[in-house]
Amino acid sequence: MNVDFIFKIAAIGIIVTVLNLLLVRSGREEQALLTTLAGLVVVLLMIVKAIAELFGEIKSVFGL
Repeated sequence: MNVDFIFKIAAIGIIVTVLNLLLVRSGREEQALLTTLAGLVVVLLMIVKAIAELFGEIKSVFGL
């Protein structure tokens, strides 16, 4: 795993947090919730892709 991967996830978290705070303070709680869920989905998709690559490398190492 690359350090850039961790920084990307942290950056997405910071952006989502700032957007969430801005939307909640402006009275748009529904949009804040949707923004948080969208950020969570993006991060989860990134993690699933990384895990799939890890399993692919494991399979190639063991020749499966």
